[in-house]
Amino acid sequence: MSTYNIVVLPGDGIGPEIMRACLRVLRATGSDLLRFDFVEHSIGAGHFARTGEVLPETVIGECRKADAILLAAMGLPDVRRPDGTEVQPEIVVGLRKELDLYAAIRPVKLFAGVRSCLRDVGRGIDFVVLRENTEGLFSSFGGGARVGDQVAADTMMITRAGSERVIEFAFRLAARRNGRPADRRRRVTCVDKANVFRSQALFRKVFFEVAGRHPDIGAEAVHVDAMTLYMVQKPWDFDVLVMENMF
Repeated sequence: MSTYNIVVLPGDGIGPEIMRACLRVLRATGSDLLRFDFVEHSIGAGHFARTGEVLPETVIGECRKADAILLAAMGLPDVRRPDGTEVQPEIVVGLRKELDLYAAIRPVKLFAGVRSCLRDVGRGIDFVVLRENTEGLFSSFGGGARVGDQVAADTMMITRAGSERVIEFAFRLAARRNGRPADRRRRVTCVDKANVFRSQALFRKVFFEVAGRHPDIGAEAVHVDAMTLYMVQKPWDFDVLVMENMF
């Protein structure tokens, strides 16, 4: 029997309700060959309001040992720091950094029989948005600068190493998929603002360097402004999109 140890973080608001339904489904999938052991922890804005703790070391330790972390909704709009920020990012970004969770994988798929708000979905929708999860503006998380109520600044930082690993992840992901719905060709699209920002130009440069190591997978780069239109006009043309986290 395979047993998977899963840390459960129900969080706040609708989080506990979502988690109850999710655990019910997971328990129903168990069998003589597959078992889940759940360990639940109370963290989130509500926990912070009650105890003053944001992300206890005990929770981080349990997350490190677990096979997976099941996280629902975090944060309450009326629970904030004196500077106006919520505590939810301290939990989520804190876990990302502690566990080096650098790839945020967001699948987008239209299933048969489901009505879409798009007028014509053509050949279908089945792509993945892959965001770098630890760099960019998140490099400034917990830092930045503020001068009274007049000036505030956060720095966007992109490194070659951080870009390369998430882009490499994107190509490996595309290799396992069936390609874009339009023609079943595997393709990775870099989404950036390389025409304006030096950091984004570096991300695009590294993208095409990594693409050269994967000649069997198509590669293209699109500015984020255009991509917001293309995702509505022709979503069936995309397979895997990789980008800096704020996009």
